[in-house]
Amino acid sequence: MARKTVQVVDLITFANIALARTDAEATFGFKEGICTMVEKAMFLADNYSGFSFLDNSQTQPYTMGHVSRRYYFPKEKYGVSFEKLKNNL
Repeated sequence: MARKTVQVVDLITFANIALARTDAEATFGFKEGICTMVEKAMFLADNYSGFSFLDNSQTQPYTMGHVSRRYYFPKEKYGVSFEKLKNNL
């Protein structure tokens, strides 16, 4: 069977879009599953860079605000440090 890898940046992008959803199908369990999956993948790839809540006034555990977040992209992307990217803006 063929194997395919996924770029961590693509996974984080998908997760950020899904975690920002507010429709009825974007339940707490849906978002919690995405958080668990993306954090595990980022830790396994040694690319965890943290996250921020979408609404800092709703950060209590086990609430929709706690799983409504945005993950940061890896500090190193494609072999170029964030500092070098920032200096070229």
